[in-house]
Amino acid sequence: MSNNTASMAGKPGTPAAAPDLVETDSYARKAVIASTVGYALDGFDLLILGFILAAISADLGFSGTQAGSLVTWTLVGAVFGGVVFGWLSDKYGRVRVLNWTILLFAIFTGLCSLATGYWDLLIYRTIAGIGLGGEFGIGMALAAEACRPEQRARMSSYVGLGWQAGVLAAALLTPLLLPVIGWRGMFAVGVLPAVAAFVIRHFIGEPKIFIENQKIAKKENSFKMLVADAATTKMSIGVVILTSVQNFGYYGVMIWMPSYLSKQFGYSLTKSAMWTSVTILGMAFGIWLFGQLADRVGRRPIFLFYQVGAIVTVLAYSALESQYALLIGGAIMGMFVNGMIGGYGALISELYPTAARATAQNVLFNIGRAVGGFGPLAVGAVASKYSFSAAIALLASIYVLDIFATLFLIPERKGAALD
Repeated sequence: MSNNTASMAGKPGTPAAAPDLVETDSYARKAVIASTVGYALDGFDLLILGFILAAISADLGFSGTQAGSLVTWTLVGAVFGGVVFGWLSDKYGRVRVLNWTILLFAIFTGLCSLATGYWDLLIYRTIAGIGLGGEFGIGMALAAEACRPEQRARMSSYVGLGWQAGVLAAALLTPLLLPVIGWRGMFAVGVLPAVAAFVIRHFIGEPKIFIENQKIAKKENSFKMLVADAATTKMSIGVVILTSVQNFGYYGVMIWMPSYLSKQFGYSLTKSAMWTSVTILGMAFGIWLFGQLADRVGRRPIFLFYQVGAIVTVLAYSALESQYALLIGGAIMGMFVNGMIGGYGALISELYPTAARATAQNVLFNIGRAVGGFGPLAVGAVASKYSFSAAIALLASIYVLDIFATLFLIPERKGAALD
């Protein structure tokens, strides 16, 4: 449905258009729910794995290196799956390929519960990670293509909230279930959200814009379209910088801040867990708020607002000493550090054509995820050689690069019609 049709549908005297508008909004809700559940599955699975590593190691006799490699290869699989499934989604369909990814994930997560040693579990986890990899980018493309232009940032931010919901669910459920059902049972529990996501997607079709462009998509090389000309290459570099900085900051904060609190202020594990929970809630609020503001003001101004906010709050956080200030400050810092993920879905969708939209979402975000994976390593290295304060200053400084990328590489296309 064109922008003109959408705008006319809300005016008196055009009742014939109203059913189209209702149908569009109904489909958009289903698409966003399906995408959000899929991304929640991503966060749920990765956090559960972190919680049960100790139990797996004790049962199967893994070394610390072997246990850590399960996480590493899950992420490697996710990056590979993101690239491949994003490309397949642009060729064969958003919903169809999302169902492929969820089936792959469900089967191999189920097999994890039957693992008898290191190598078979490593293979199962890697392939399950491949299945997870497509969730973010394809879900973002689906949500953006399903909704009206004036709702695009909000709808995309709801998909981003899925990760936080999945992380919180894992944090709440694992302490309750792990002592009862063990690590094998936890892998079995991980299959349940996958089944829910598959069922939800069964009731939605492909976006209209994808169907209209499918013949073009099958002829085009979606990877080449990310660097089709100088202007597009410039945009792609800008998006990679944005996603890299956001992931670098997110992992740097979430992995090292509990240790920082413990070392500097004597925080117990319980207090660190409380800080983590409150910070995640702050991040969730930041993602939601980003979508609300970006639809009203524009993408670039809100990215700049969050980037400046990240610099200020990360630096300010290092000067806090009161435990209550640290708790509240963690939520505010989390809002800016991770809230930017609420804007990628709309931004990338508006920068690239339908024939390359899911490829762009998954390739550019997963490059950022790969670069961001070095965040904890860099922060740890600086902290060990200098101090945690120096490491925090490092985290704050990277957002300056983000600001320059937004100012000089990213165009504003708020509410643009998708092509």
